[in-house]
This record gives sequence, structure tokens and C-alpha cells, in this order.
Amino acid sequence: MSRPRKQKKICSLPTVSAFGPSEQTASAADAVLMSIEEYETIRLIDHEDLNQEQCADIMGVARSTVQRLYTDARKKLADSLVGGKVLKIIGGDYALCEKPHDMSICAGCQRHRNRRGRPR
Repeated sequence: MSRPRKQKKICSLPTVSAFGPSEQTASAADAVLMSIEEYETIRLIDHEDLNQEQCADIMGVARSTVQRLYTDARKKLADSLVGGKVLKIIGGDYALCEKPHDMSICAGCQRHRNRRGRPR
């Protein structure tokens, strides 16, 4: 019997769920699919400037899981950019934080922010 999958904690859903080239040459069949968890690792590590250990703590998973998600997300971003493919952010196995719209009081994010609201 396999081990049940652990839901990853997500602070917020992306405001835009599809990105792509401005030219209409890209087809929907060639779309690159990124999960919400992969998006969250990119957001926390690259945008919020956290390290993988801090990201793992916020998401409630092991650092090795974050490393795998981050590597997969970067490969998908590169495939979308270099190949001129549409990137769609959909699906996954996650649980939203209790207060997803107010990041300043998110229990997971609050631990890693200083009093000015910036990441440490």
C-alpha cells in the first residue's frame, strides 16, 4: 500500500493562470502545465527571496520535496520561454492558508517576515 500524498500549504492562488507568446503561433496542445505547488515554490524562492528550507517550512513539506518542485517548475518555465509555448498553472494537491487574501497575517508567511512586512 502506497503512502498517501501530503497536501502542500499554499498562501495564495496565482492572479493569472496562463501565460504565453503574444503571437498566435502557439497552440493549446503544446501548452506546458505547471501545478499550483510548483508555482508557489517559484513565488516563495524567487519572488519572496526565501531559501528552500524556509519555503519547505511554510509549505509544510520536506526540503527535498521543495527542491524537486522547484527544479520541475524551472524546467517548465524554460520550456515555455525557449519553446514559445503557453504556460498554464493548474491543479495539484494543496491546501490554501486560512486567510489567503491577506498575506500579512498568513500564519506560514508571517514567521518569515520582519516587522516591515518584508522577507528576512
